[in-house]
Amino acid sequence: MYLGLDLGTSGVKAMLIDDDQRIIGSASAGLDVSRPHPGWSEQDPADWIRAADEAIGGLKAAHPRALAAVRGIGLSGQMHGATLLDRHDAVLRPCILWNDTRSHREAAALDRDPQFRALTGNIVFPGFTAPKLAWVRENEPEIFAQVRWVLLPKDYLRLWLTGEHMSEMSDSAGTSWLDTGKRGWSESLLAATHLEERQMPSLVEGTEGAGTLRSDLASRWGMGENVVVAGGAGDNAASACGMGTVSEGNAFVSLGTSGVLFAANSRYLPNPESAVHAFCHALPNTWHQMGVILSATDALNWHSGVTGRSAADLTGELGGKLKAPGSVTFLPYLSGERTPHNDAAIRGAFAGLGHESSRAVLTQAVLEGVSFAIRDSLEALRAAGTTLARVTAIGGGSRSRYWLQSVATALDLPVDLPADGDFGAAFGAARLGLIAATDADPFAVCTAPETAETIAPDASLVAAYEDAYQRYRRLYPAIKGAMP
Repeated sequence: MYLGLDLGTSGVKAMLIDDDQRIIGSASAGLDVSRPHPGWSEQDPADWIRAADEAIGGLKAAHPRALAAVRGIGLSGQMHGATLLDRHDAVLRPCILWNDTRSHREAAALDRDPQFRALTGNIVFPGFTAPKLAWVRENEPEIFAQVRWVLLPKDYLRLWLTGEHMSEMSDSAGTSWLDTGKRGWSESLLAATHLEERQMPSLVEGTEGAGTLRSDLASRWGMGENVVVAGGAGDNAASACGMGTVSEGNAFVSLGTSGVLFAANSRYLPNPESAVHAFCHALPNTWHQMGVILSATDALNWHSGVTGRSAADLTGELGGKLKAPGSVTFLPYLSGERTPHNDAAIRGAFAGLGHESSRAVLTQAVLEGVSFAIRDSLEALRAAGTTLARVTAIGGGSRSRYWLQSVATALDLPVDLPADGDFGAAFGAARLGLIAATDADPFAVCTAPETAETIAPDASLVAAYEDAYQRYRRLYPAIKGAMP
């Protein structure tokens, strides 16, 4: 058996698979996000450990014999989080999360240093780790002075599981400290944020072993000795491993808390001017590009909170057939935006409201706004040299058929739905655990699921969607100029 642990923003998921990659069981435990100031987003790393222990405990209760047969563990996690430890491995402050935008000024300052884009292949986004450390140095110097280790969220779980300070390439590529082409830490980039390589975890590939499960935890969960913990992956690369998106030309769109358009590459293809992320993949000698929007299902959940109706009720009001875009346009920049604007200060908006604008009209606009934001990412990938013929949909938002029709029509690409199963980050992490424990061929393990259904663009609405997308594109500079 092989265990995948996925540390998300809203919870930890644990999944067991066997040698044939059949899912034996899964369990989850929830997490909360603290927002002490506008634009801030934090979590207590102790809550990650509690949630992971609770999720694995759930598996133990349901599948004790299967858990006893675990030979490898893979880790996946939310990227970019700054988990700061002192020399005793004590946490110095709450982790600053991926969607925290407080360090936008520090990010802009680092981005003006040309070596960052040259070596990392990416814009220095406010959500990345390096500008967060620059913010801590400026605003919490007593904390910065004590920093012995900077770990990403999943790697803090690894420290708990193994006692090792280690990371891997895909997650570390989102720090702004990795030389992405060379797949190693850059001393000059670290020095630019007053840090040294000794404060970074050692690096392995996501398919390699990165520690062994501590004997006391193995005993608590009823596991044997010498359980290998794989390097693992950042959440999107782990999802790609679960979806089999590991070879040139394969792509998926994720409608999760954030939205991602992810394409696998057999070579390093940076183009930071397009605001596309160019990162290492979790498999050796592979890379990937992705466009990222900060609010996907988060936008619908916000709308749900305002209207007092569940997300399912709201989308259900739209009916089954895709409608042409109306006069209302929604910009989903509730916590800023990455691709293509790299704008932490921008905020969302409804435009074109009238007395006739019902709740259903606003819901339709929210779904379309997220679809158009993903179209922005597609255009950015095209500018970076990547051409896609189709995408596979994953994430909670993919349960809405209306939303998938909207995405397919906005992208003018067919959207494939995988056969029943859970092929997300926890499954991808479990696959990495299997590879690390058995030395299996990564490309033979990380295969794509069967396609259950393909949702084609609605040819009768492609032109109307194109017109609405162009209207959407014109709104960003208009509201940017009106922001306080």
